[in-house]
Amino acid sequence: MQHSPRDKRSHQNKRSAGFGNKSNQSKSPTGRTSNTSRPSGNRTSGPRRAVKPRVENPVIVLFNKPFDVLCQFTDEQGRQTLKDFIDVPGVYAAGRLDRDSEGLLLLTNDGLLQSRLTEPKKKTYKTYWVQVEGIPTEEDLDKLRQGVELKDGMTLPAKVRLMDEPQVWLRNPPVRERKSIPTSWLEVQICEGRNRQVRRMTAHIGFPTLRLIRYAIGQYRLDALENGQYKVINI
Repeated sequence: MQHSPRDKRSHQNKRSAGFGNKSNQSKSPTGRTSNTSRPSGNRTSGPRRAVKPRVENPVIVLFNKPFDVLCQFTDEQGRQTLKDFIDVPGVYAAGRLDRDSEGLLLLTNDGLLQSRLTEPKKKTYKTYWVQVEGIPTEEDLDKLRQGVELKDGMTLPAKVRLMDEPQVWLRNPPVRERKSIPTSWLEVQICEGRNRQVRRMTAHIGFPTLRLIRYAIGQYRLDALENGQYKVINI
């Protein structure tokens, strides 16, 4: 079949416009070819993450959480929550503290600060005062200092030492101690935040945790803050 000069010119015009030019074609996920032309200029590798805006009046709340209080503001079962103790609008917990643990909990209305406090890569150290059953030796504590193998992997080396019993509030209900077995107190510092990590660490070396109080998170400490009380810091 022969083409007329007009047919040839029409074909050339189509090619110059991109029709039939493979460099301007791309395949869709279904395998069909479509005509696409990438715009010149800078390319983006993907959608950019939205930056959380700072609030006008950022605050951080230091709360000394009592035993048997949930780290949330609502509970369908009627258990004690943060709402029973904290009357500061717009704040939320930066991290968690188990229901059966006591001590320092931080809350804030600043999303950037919350991310910084809870980001694992920041390695913010948390200090715990831990009452355990029995009296561990330095050899026992060295295992925690080196890291122990838990079900979810090796722990990072912890800073651990025996300490005198701290002068703290009485727990309600009291700790159940066995008269035949002495107890001791440890100061444990870790920069991880696994579920019930400190309890699992002491149990791993043979000294179950009886009472756990978080004393510090980074630069923030309980100091003289009474159990069940909170204070607000403007930042």
